[in-house]
Amino acid sequence: MSKPTIAIVGAGQAGFQVAASLRDLHFDGRIVIVGDESHAPYQRPPLSKAYLLGEVTDTQVALRPNTFYAQHGIELITGRRAVAIDRTRRMLGLEDDSVIQYDHLVLATGARNRPLPVPGADLPGVFFLRTLDEASALRDRMATAKKAIVIGAGFIGLEFAASAAKMGIAVTVIDVADRPMARALSKSMSAIFAREHANMGVQLRFNTQVLRLLGENGHVTGVETMDGHILSADIVVIGIGVIPNVELAATCDLPIQNGIVVDEFMQTSDPNISAVGDVAAHDNVYAHGIRTRLESVQNATDQGRCVAARIVGKPHRYDALPWFWSNQGGLKLQMCGLPSNGCEEVVRGDANGTACSVFLFHDGKLNCVESLNKAAEHMVARKLLVGRIALTPQQAADPTFDLKSLVPKPPVANS
Repeated sequence: MSKPTIAIVGAGQAGFQVAASLRDLHFDGRIVIVGDESHAPYQRPPLSKAYLLGEVTDTQVALRPNTFYAQHGIELITGRRAVAIDRTRRMLGLEDDSVIQYDHLVLATGARNRPLPVPGADLPGVFFLRTLDEASALRDRMATAKKAIVIGAGFIGLEFAASAAKMGIAVTVIDVADRPMARALSKSMSAIFAREHANMGVQLRFNTQVLRLLGENGHVTGVETMDGHILSADIVVIGIGVIPNVELAATCDLPIQNGIVVDEFMQTSDPNISAVGDVAAHDNVYAHGIRTRLESVQNATDQGRCVAARIVGKPHRYDALPWFWSNQGGLKLQMCGLPSNGCEEVVRGDANGTACSVFLFHDGKLNCVESLNKAAEHMVARKLLVGRIALTPQQAADPTFDLKSLVPKPPVANS
């Protein structure tokens, strides 16, 4: 009997994790990773920070050395897109007309940059920041840039802004919302980041929409806003979110709802196909069962492990606590849990400084914790959320209350 083949579409964090975990679990069949980029799997988080600043190289952002794949019997196909799935015959078609016969298919197709639908968005000097090639091109241009405009005050936009400001580039950030990271952060934490970015020299313009991008001699020169302001720039970075890559799943009629729909084991409606990472829409237990897509390294890693375990006959539900981080200059933000609408915000620590946490409660129950330069407090908060341990808003607000006292101590092993 021939050994089974696992085909993985997507060479990002999630796809890589499935393959690595399969080998860790002693799967001895064939593993094939298909990626449309020319690079072996690499880390995305450093691209907007250390990579732009020249602190790490292409080699250092690789998830593993190139020798890893041969040593672990993982076939890596780069620079080729998967274009079709035949579910009946379990065949994956690639753009060069080659075909991979699979026993199980994992879709880790990720997401792509959301385009800015205004005139001038395709001018030279306009950048996105998601892939290694995009980061490399942007880094080269930053070496001579004097002014930058960022469209979108989300994590990527603000991470770039902090890096650019550190390099002495004058940065202006534009967003249609009324505060930074409005979709992800509490008002209390947003206010701190707005203040601290201003302290870095970053200009923040909220409640502002872009009308068009301006150019001269075939290069971007600035931005015109809806309210008539003209802002000059050498480079423009667009960071207005992402779109999940569901097109391949759509070719074979898998259910799609803001991502590829999966169950608690990351399985699609086809038992021979799974989906993981940014593209997977799952009913998250920390979102009260609401179908959710999570864009984080933690999510990609945990879901990859979940699928690998199921493939080798050791299934377990995906119920990991979501957690995220963002480094913006000297600001290290760590978040755990998922906020819901109407949360009560409780600040623990000095909101006028750069070391505090915001605890978010819904109906008196802890939902989410945001910690700024408070790594130890973040780790305790994760234990509280995972253990469903009761914490009152009054306790959270009291800086003298020992949060660790609520966490049960592990049992002492018998000697």
